[in-house]
Amino acid sequence: MSYNELKQRGTEDFPIELYHIDSSHTRYEMSAHWHGEMEIVRVLSGELNIRLNNHCYNMQSDEIIFINAETVHQATPVDCVYECIVFHPEFIPALNSGSEYFIDSLKNHEYVIDEYYFDSTSFTDAVNALFDAMSAKSSGYKFKVIGALYNLFGEIIDRHLYHATDSALIAADKNVPKLRAVLSYIRSNYDSPITLVDMADAAGMSPKYFCYFFKKMTTKTPVEYLNLYRIEKASRKLMKSDMSVTSAAFSSGFNDLSYFIKTFKQIKGITPAKFRKEALQ
Repeated sequence: MSYNELKQRGTEDFPIELYHIDSSHTRYEMSAHWHGEMEIVRVLSGELNIRLNNHCYNMQSDEIIFINAETVHQATPVDCVYECIVFHPEFIPALNSGSEYFIDSLKNHEYVIDEYYFDSTSFTDAVNALFDAMSAKSSGYKFKVIGALYNLFGEIIDRHLYHATDSALIAADKNVPKLRAVLSYIRSNYDSPITLVDMADAAGMSPKYFCYFFKKMTTKTPVEYLNLYRIEKASRKLMKSDMSVTSAAFSSGFNDLSYFIKTFKQIKGITPAKFRKEALQ
């Protein structure tokens, strides 16, 4: 699925959050979405196939990727455990006019951080220090997190791991806004009947071309994506409420309980009832 994710990260006064993701997580497969925050992903084990707009990367253990704000991203794990830190550019402290200019350029999308890092460098050490500070949650962890962010962005500037936005390239690539449009439509209407024609109309395309376009952009058919998004919503309801399996299915856009259970098992590897039982243990 791809949608604009609107969520409070961390707390209002400390808007940064760490996510540890393994096969038991409701969003183990990261469906396509975007948000106004930056995100850093590191692979702890296994393999993570990740797509940022039109760029695809095959991440291995100990590798890092940086996701700039407003980038449509999705990921498919293969026996993978990975972690994500999400924060808004405004959370990056600015010490003086020089650093303020850099941060403002990031906020205004005039600069973007380079995406893919796989070599063992001082940059990866700085990223790992940020993850460690977020994981510790000691009494002074907020100071450590801010210090780690200073160090990380100092490394980015020192090593020039950023570049000016290519506005001409962005203007030429009309596919990402079309993808955002249909993903937003799915997000707003997933709990109601959605047809292929509905999704094609949201993207402003004919159904035939839309299927080709969507598979090219997301590696999934529109129906596969819609089912993945609905199963993700249903799994959250099963974990966070006492809603019955039937109610979770119908409120997530499925109108056939047998099809829901079959689809849930295909995506999650277990039945909805067993998923809830294991999640609550």
